[in-house]
Amino acid sequence: MEFMLGVQRLKLNAVSTVWVDTVWDCEFTDIEPLDSAIEEDIKEDPDVFKNVYKQLLPFSSDDDSTQSVWTVLGENGVSVKSLVAVLACFVLGAKAKSPSVEQRRHSLQAASLYLLLLKIPGSVANKVFHQILFDTCLDIILKCWPQSSGKKRKKDSLKSSQGDPKSGKRSKSQKKASEEMEIDEDEEEDEEEEVYFSAQDLLRMREDVVALVRTLLRLLEKFSLRDKPQSADSCMRIFTELTNFEPVIGELSFTEKRDVDRVESLPELAYRGLWLLCSSNHGEGNECRRRVFHRLLYVILMMRKEERAKPCPLPPSQTVCKARDQAVLFISQIVDAQTEATLPLLRILLQHICHQMVEKAEYRASGAQAVGKLMTKMPSQDYAVFVKWLYNYSQNTRVVFRMFALDVAMVLLGLDEREADDSLGPELAVYLSHRFLVRNIVFGRRSDVSPTVRGHALHCLAQSLELPSHNATKWIHELFSSSSTTGAQTLLETGRSEQTLKRTEMAQKTALTFRTIELSKHKSLAGASRRSGDGSGDGVSQYATSLEYQETMALFKQRVSDPKTNVRKCALETILSLLKHGVIPCTLENLAILSERCRDPAVSVKKKAMQCLMDLLTVLSDSSEVQEAWLRGVVPAVIDSESSVQEKALECLDDIILTHIKSHSSYRHDNTSQKLAWGLLGLICDKCQDLGHYFSKAFSVWARQQKFSAAFVNSLIWHTEGERAPGAWLLLAKVARCSSKLNYGTILEAWDRTVRSPVVSVATTCHILTVIGDTVSGINDDTKSRIVDDLMGWLKGFSLPLEVISSSVETLFRLGQSENTKDTMAFLNQFCGELVSLCEEYLSSVLLNERGAENLNEELLVKYLYTLGVASLHCPAKVQKRVFLLVQSILTSSEQPGSEEGVELPASQPLSQFKASSMPTVVRAHAVVTLGKLCLQHEELMVRYLPAFARELEVGRELAVRSNVVVVLCDLCVRYPNTLTRYIPNISACLKDAEPLIREQTLIMLTNLLQEEFVKWKGSLFYRFATALVDPDPSVADLCEYCLVDLLLKKNPLMFSQHFIECIFYFNSYEKHKKYNKFPETESQKKKLSLKGQMNQGKRFRIYRFLLKNFTDEQRFNITTRISQDILACFVDSELPLDAEGAELLADVFDVLSLKEIKLTAMSGPAPGDEPPEDEMAAAKAVLQKKLVSQVQKKNFVENVIPMVIALKNMLEQHRSPVLKHLMAYLQVTMQDYRTEVKELFAADEQLAAEVEFNLKMFEKQKEQEQQELAQQLGNFTLSPRPKGSAAASPAAGVGGRPGIGTPLAPGSAQRPSNNCKSADMLRRRTFAGMLTPVGRRGSQSMICSGSSKGGFDGRAISTPQESINEVTFGEQVSAIHYEGAPGRHNIPGDESILHLMSPEHQAPAPRQWNVESPIVRKSRSKKRQL
Repeated sequence: MEFMLGVQRLKLNAVSTVWVDTVWDCEFTDIEPLDSAIEEDIKEDPDVFKNVYKQLLPFSSDDDSTQSVWTVLGENGVSVKSLVAVLACFVLGAKAKSPSVEQRRHSLQAASLYLLLLKIPGSVANKVFHQILFDTCLDIILKCWPQSSGKKRKKDSLKSSQGDPKSGKRSKSQKKASEEMEIDEDEEEDEEEEVYFSAQDLLRMREDVVALVRTLLRLLEKFSLRDKPQSADSCMRIFTELTNFEPVIGELSFTEKRDVDRVESLPELAYRGLWLLCSSNHGEGNECRRRVFHRLLYVILMMRKEERAKPCPLPPSQTVCKARDQAVLFISQIVDAQTEATLPLLRILLQHICHQMVEKAEYRASGAQAVGKLMTKMPSQDYAVFVKWLYNYSQNTRVVFRMFALDVAMVLLGLDEREADDSLGPELAVYLSHRFLVRNIVFGRRSDVSPTVRGHALHCLAQSLELPSHNATKWIHELFSSSSTTGAQTLLETGRSEQTLKRTEMAQKTALTFRTIELSKHKSLAGASRRSGDGSGDGVSQYATSLEYQETMALFKQRVSDPKTNVRKCALETILSLLKHGVIPCTLENLAILSERCRDPAVSVKKKAMQCLMDLLTVLSDSSEVQEAWLRGVVPAVIDSESSVQEKALECLDDIILTHIKSHSSYRHDNTSQKLAWGLLGLICDKCQDLGHYFSKAFSVWARQQKFSAAFVNSLIWHTEGERAPGAWLLLAKVARCSSKLNYGTILEAWDRTVRSPVVSVATTCHILTVIGDTVSGINDDTKSRIVDDLMGWLKGFSLPLEVISSSVETLFRLGQSENTKDTMAFLNQFCGELVSLCEEYLSSVLLNERGAENLNEELLVKYLYTLGVASLHCPAKVQKRVFLLVQSILTSSEQPGSEEGVELPASQPLSQFKASSMPTVVRAHAVVTLGKLCLQHEELMVRYLPAFARELEVGRELAVRSNVVVVLCDLCVRYPNTLTRYIPNISACLKDAEPLIREQTLIMLTNLLQEEFVKWKGSLFYRFATALVDPDPSVADLCEYCLVDLLLKKNPLMFSQHFIECIFYFNSYEKHKKYNKFPETESQKKKLSLKGQMNQGKRFRIYRFLLKNFTDEQRFNITTRISQDILACFVDSELPLDAEGAELLADVFDVLSLKEIKLTAMSGPAPGDEPPEDEMAAAKAVLQKKLVSQVQKKNFVENVIPMVIALKNMLEQHRSPVLKHLMAYLQVTMQDYRTEVKELFAADEQLAAEVEFNLKMFEKQKEQEQQELAQQLGNFTLSPRPKGSAAASPAAGVGGRPGIGTPLAPGSAQRPSNNCKSADMLRRRTFAGMLTPVGRRGSQSMICSGSSKGGFDGRAISTPQESINEVTFGEQVSAIHYEGAPGRHNIPGDESILHLMSPEHQAPAPRQWNVESPIVRKSRSKKRQL
């Protein structure tokens, strides 16, 4: 018989029975090698196992006529145990170190033969199955195949085996792990050096692997693994590994029942095996399906899951992505085939995909697509339930969860919207609509705590409008509809959801065992859902209020100005989509959002804004508003400080304008791009003339690049006639200077037409004059003379607009310019001197004639003044002193300021030699400019007239005049910087002018002077400049921030830290220090610039916070030491008196030291919106850095600060100063970082240590109470109205994050006759009320009185706080704690809202003597008793 002949070749009779028993006793794990002679005899036939396999195959059929193989073996005296032992010996041969190709093939063939034996009926009875050997046969499939990524897998497994910090397991030392890694790599290198595989070897091994897998599939069809869960799991593991064993050509079909012998693809065979394992033949209920889904989970996640190891992501290669798609397709088809059984598992699978998602964007996008495809297999009921779960998932505390929820929502929005059927309840029907996804998940994350999530939500909102489905667009339109009756959540609710998100807790139930993941929300969300009224389910609001259009746009403007760069870029993308799709109108206000971001501090945001404007212009090229917004955003960027931004702006201008300037033959009226280019040029000539300077800068850059050819210039000349003439002359004016070949005839013809006709377009006329001036070198002398005569005729007529006058004089200068300087000056003196003489005659006739002003032509006088100023710059020798006097007389005010009571007149030169004039404001304003131009050329007269300018700034009442004076003085600073230094205080005083325009202009001019170093930070200039930070006009304050941080601080990084100490003295108007605040200022200036007192406390601390926020950690560290040495030490050494002013200053100092902005960044931790670092090394580095910085800061605190604090505390206690509260508040905030070291740090003052420790305990207790109260408020959904002006601004709002610590008494409600007492009382009102017992919010009257309403006090002193005292007022005449015996207390209904006052005429009763002992005294007394 052939079968027995094949079996005999296995030499089973020669095998020792003892060896066989040993193999079985060792459970096929550590067996002795087979006798070498027997092994060599078996290996003589390389296909011995394959031949036996073929001869044994007929016995595996279910045909009853076939003789039993077990009978055959028994009749021939062949032991089944020996056969299995020999097969096991060859199977385990592949596990040897560096097995050869022959060993690998024999192992695979022996494993196939063993699995075939298991398939034959009777194998169980003959005890052929052994779990370990079965699992080994499966493992060698991957063991025998050469792994190209062996090193990678070993490194990953090593990395994952080093312990998880979250699980608390101790990891290996880094050195030991590195040594192991080196050893493993050396072993692998040796293996690769010893074993080489040819293509033929690989093909034969693949055939053996395919044969083995086919045998396994035939086995699983008949052999049940119901009682063998470990073996079933091994099959699933191998099949899962084989799904990405090799690429698959075409699509796989899992439902088609093909013979396994015809299937050649290993992934297809693997999925066939998984399909078999999903049957009930291999497990109870859904257990096998659950394990299969769990295995495929990591294929979908593109992760590798080793046994008992943390999953690690795989590189997203084409093979891995293909395997993921096949896994999704397999699950989809198995759900179709076994719907009822697999739907619960599908929901669990989707939850685990969400829960174990990798944070990287490519993995999230892939996972979201997989979730979307699998959700299409869900019926509406399960779909709605999962969307509901997804909504709760989108509010999880982990950032990656909220990000992935947005990705899934975007995929679902791309699918067809489901219609609710009758079987679906109304509480779930709402989850089927795309409206819910848009509003609650995508739009609901717009104000997320994390900037990453905020930005992604805005990005998703923009992408929703690009989807082919119109449903998302429709619901986004509804969001921005002001007439919507079913609006989304209000911004107030959004703020509530942010706070809720911070406290959302997740309860995960056995996630790694592949069970349902339940997300428990905060009770405030559950309460809100229950109050929705119609049972719509958890997290579904009823949109009871309408989200107005203005409110939504305000939110987007806030996001465009977000501190995080990525959020700003995503907000710009969203604004673009909203404008492009008509969701919001293309108004100038909305378009300005994009234009303004082209000047963002971040380079990437600037480029993004320009790209958005480019995209919008492409779509809406016919909109003049869009064109103007594009110009105002892109054109100014050509002078950006970043070269890459300049290049981007130049590229945009080139692509949109220059490229589409075509010649006569190529021009098409219906060409959209050409029409757009000329439309933009027309806007620059009309509405956007202020952009001309930036446009000229672009052309200067292009000129250096030789971008303008002769053909381009001739094309422009052809366009100078007709409707495109303004734009053509604009471009000619920019390129004429750099072009060598021009058609002068056309230009001169245009000039002749311009001279003969009245000035119609001022801009076009100026451009023509510019072109004439640029083409002087190509014009002959006769033509020059004719043009000069034409210009003089124009100018002497004094009928030209002011802009044309300036251009005409400039062209006249260029016509007379020559290489000989004397000839040039003679030409200018002749023609410009003639203009000066004409102006002098006219001014004399008007100003010196008694009746000259009766029929005054205001417009004509302005033109004479303007012509005089422009012409005088070119012929200073022709300007006589008489001209100065005439112009100065115009500035003489018609109403001289009187010496009103209490008003100090400026010490400047009066203009009493002229009688008062009654010139209009516009004339006086132009006279200022003209006089400034005259002063530029005459230094000796400039010195004489500077006091007149300074006087006008101080007493002038006309806005235009004062504005021009500021411009003139700043221009003179460039020409005469040393002379104008003494007038810088006069200029900087304009930062407190009553007119916002003058304040803004002064700010800009001073910034330019400081940048160019024509003005230095001398005197009080910095402090005056800083007062603009609290300007009542928000635009001026924002401009000041920009100037200080983005322009001036970059030039001088030490600017803020150098001036900070003196800021405290200057803003408190404290002048008793020997060094600081010693500036020569008049009383009126001091009063005007002072920020002293309680009313300005909020302004002072806004400046302090701004400066500190821009400090480096080194500067923060040093400033704390300097404050201690320069201020605190002066009070300790009695160099500064502790009077009322000193108390105010000292209170500010302690409040500044308590600010969170002064805390080192390394100590303060991440910002509220920042995510913790995912990298363990980064997290460990941050912890180490914080520990190191903490030690340095602690040393500085002990050596420099604590001695001063202790000495000051004793001094303040002696004076009973209310500043003591500020000192204790500072200690309370500072000692949060040294909570366990209080006694050690304050060893020199045990009483102070006890007080600080007590305060910290009370603070922690109160903080817990605040959180409970806040949670209760959110749960009850109640919001208390805040009356306007109820609390003054206080720095305490930024100390430790404790709001609401202002005193409940209005300033001035109680006054004492003594000034000192009054100052002390005011100081008490500005202290941190209740700082010793910090509270989270202001208590109501009824809460404050709760202690006395129960029948008296409990015998505790007021200095011993308790919970019932939420806030304590330390005023001497008014107390917030009411006595039980107050008259009429119990007779007045509703008396909770009445504050009982004590009459100032009655003497306050003597204070009650309380039996209170300090802990230190009690401790010392007990020691004495023991002695």
